Order: sequence, then C-alpha cells, then structure tokens
Amino acid sequence: MPTNNVDPCFLPVHRLAADIAGRRLSPVDAAEAFLARIAAHDAKLHAYIDVYADDARLAAEAADKAIRAGHAVGPLHGVPIALKDLVDIEGRVTTGGSAVWRQRRSPVTATLARRFFAQGMIVLGKTHTVEFAMGGWGTNQNLGTPWNPWDWNEHRTPGGSSSGTGVAVASGMAPWGIGTDTGGSVRLPASWCGLSGLKTTIGRVSAYGILPLAPSLDTPGPMARSVEDAAVLYSIMHGPDPLDPRTLAAPPVADPFATLRRGARGLRLARMPAGERDGCAPEVLAAYDAALDELVRQGAEIVDLALPCRFADATDMTGRIIGSEAYQLVGDLVDNPDLPIDAAVRPRIRLGRGISARDYLAALAERDALKRRFLAALDGIDALLTPTTQTAAIRVEAVDQATTPAHFTRLVNLLELCALAVPDGFTATGLPLSLQIVCRPYDEATALRIGWAYQQATGWHERHPSGL
Repeated sequence: MPTNNVDPCFLPVHRLAADIAGRRLSPVDAAEAFLARIAAHDAKLHAYIDVYADDARLAAEAADKAIRAGHAVGPLHGVPIALKDLVDIEGRVTTGGSAVWRQRRSPVTATLARRFFAQGMIVLGKTHTVEFAMGGWGTNQNLGTPWNPWDWNEHRTPGGSSSGTGVAVASGMAPWGIGTDTGGSVRLPASWCGLSGLKTTIGRVSAYGILPLAPSLDTPGPMARSVEDAAVLYSIMHGPDPLDPRTLAAPPVADPFATLRRGARGLRLARMPAGERDGCAPEVLAAYDAALDELVRQGAEIVDLALPCRFADATDMTGRIIGSEAYQLVGDLVDNPDLPIDAAVRPRIRLGRGISARDYLAALAERDALKRRFLAALDGIDALLTPTTQTAAIRVEAVDQATTPAHFTRLVNLLELCALAVPDGFTATGLPLSLQIVCRPYDEATALRIGWAYQQATGWHERHPSGL
C-alpha cells in the first residue's frame, strides 16, 4: 500500500515514485487511480482533450513487470504525467488548442516526451490549452475552457495558456504535468490553481517537437503541487539537445538538489517597487507581504530594487514580440475568416500584422538593452519577489479578452530570466494566491531553493480543492 494509505492521486510525486520503486504501490494501481479520477471529474473540469487510457494501462503493466523483475530504468519508472496539447508524440493528434488542427497528426516526438519515455514514465493524456497558446486567462471558445477546481459553483479562470495542465494537477487527475511559458503560461495557471510552476530560461529545456508561439520566448516548464516535485521533474527535462540549437549555447546546468535544502538564510531578496502595488487586490498584497515577512524570519534580507522599466511597459513590449512571431507562424490561419479561430485569439495574433520588420528588430534591440540594465540592477541580489497575478481567479464571464493577466510575468520572458510561482495564501473565499520568485538567467536552482525554503515553513501548497 502507498505511504500511510494516502490516496496516490494526492501523494507528493517524490513519495509516489518511492512507493512504486519500493513495490509498496503497483504502477497499475497508480495509473488506475488517476484514470478513475479523470473518469469521475473531467466531464466537469475539462482538463484533458485526450486521455490515453488503454496505452497508459499497457505501459503501467509493463512498468510493473519490469520493476518486479528488477529492471526498473530509473526512479520515476511507472510514474504518470500529463502533457500540454502542444507537445508532439509521433502519430498522435496534437491540436495546439485549435479546432483547425483537430486532425493534425504529430510528425515527430518531442525531445521532452522522449526523455519522459526513457525514464519509464506513463503519459495519461494531453491537456487543453488556449488556442495556439495565445492567452493568459485560460479560455478556449471552440474546444472549451477548463474549470478551475477551487470553485465548483462558478466557472473561474484556470489561467493560461497551460490551463488543462493546471486543472489536471490541482484536481489530482495527474500527479504533475508539463506547461509552456511564453509570457506567463506556466505561472498564471500555477497561480490560480494553487501549484508550483517553474518558468525555465530559454535554452535550458529543449523545445524541439513543441508547437511554437513565439520561438524567441517559448520555454517548457514543470507544473507540480510542490517545489520539490517541480525540481524532480525539471532535473530530467533540462540539458542539451542537438535538435534545439539554443540548448547547446546554454551554460552548464546547476544541479537543483545540490542547493535545494540550504534555506533562505543569507539571501538578499528584492521587493517590487511600491508603485507597482497599484492594481493588486488587497488580499494579494497581504499574502505577498506575509511571504516576505516569512522569508525574513528564515534569515533572508529584503531590499529595494530600482527596475529599468515598469511591469506594464514590459508587458506591452512582450506582446509586440509575441504578436510579430506568432503572426509569422499562423497569420495565414487567423487571416482566413472561414476558419473557426477563437474570436479572442484572432486579434491578439493579428497585432503582428501591423508591426514592421524594423519595429520588430527595434523591440529586440530594446529588449537586449533592458536585459543589461536589469542584470546590473540585480547585482548582489539573489531574486526579485512579486505577486504572480494581481488578483485571484475571476469568473470566466467577467474576463475582458482585450486585456492580459500577465502583468508580473511577461517581464521574465522579455528579459530571458527564470521564475518560480508558489502558493502563498488563499482569499477569504478559498481561492489560491501566489508568489513569484524571479532569478537571473539559468539560475533555476536558486529560485527552487527559495521556493523550497518557503514551503517548509508554510502549508499552502498542501491544500487541495474540496469536493475531490
């Protein structure tokens, strides 16, 4: 039996993996538990666009036999995972959240998926995404919007674009999963679904075989219920891949587990400028301030930081780059009025139609200048701390599709940084709130260290939605 007879669907993955490896839990029983939960709840939650039930059972049976025979391929053999519907698996349908691509068969298998297969992990299925991954609210007008499991009565934003992964993991329909982040698409659903989500530095994880939105910004990342689980998944995701040249130029990877448990003592952490507090809900600010106080109690020093630009300016600049690159990729689709393109997504991508090559290159040059100024301002500081989102999840019917919730997240993509979102509290009505830990490029290990230290002193990440 699993540790303490706990439902395997809500076990921390590092404990789930240990129970499977120690033969206290069969991979078959683990897979069946997740498939049963999907069968019970996904009709309402709408996290999955496709569930690979039969293949997952076959893979679980094979894993069980291999482990019992002493032929486990690694510590994660038999552990399930969910993949965002941008990740190609050869021969499988990958829609990218678009009704136009309902019949699109993947021509290759993503490097990321191959790494999971090499670990003996079991793909439960593909999770919903905003069309073309172009949106932070998590809505999808044609293929359906996942239901945030923290409110069973009202349909609230799950966060996007990795909406389905966020909902699947938060509701126990997957132990962890993969998202992608172009302007916040791992961290936004992590914030609103009460998860730990890591936005990796571009080039740290191979994007080969993952449908692109804006290739200069796209980054795959883990989404889990704890920082430790996110670190475990990240540790097998990263690394060079000849099929993705940017991974070959990245500096050597720092083992996140070498520093994960060192605590926050001695770290210098920057608070966001006072002027950036405008627009945040009072409960968001109260949770944020309490998180800073907790890190001070752990021995960290909180300092002020002068940013080279406002978050809103970075949000707008990132939007122009995303629009330009996305329009080059799918502009022919959004310009065709006969195709069933999401009415909220179409104008976001069409933004790129009016941006000249000169303006696009100027935006890239300005980004490089801002990056140098930001890194200079961060000298001697280990991380910048902000809320992840300005509000908790809102009702889907209240969404203004002309806006974005990515106020605090897009700067990270723009400046090629890394960041971790972790739960830091709940509203009075029980909706998750989130802290964003922003670190230098390729310093994922420090972000995970800070997040792990914070979670050792708090229990926000251990809560689960009621009704499950």
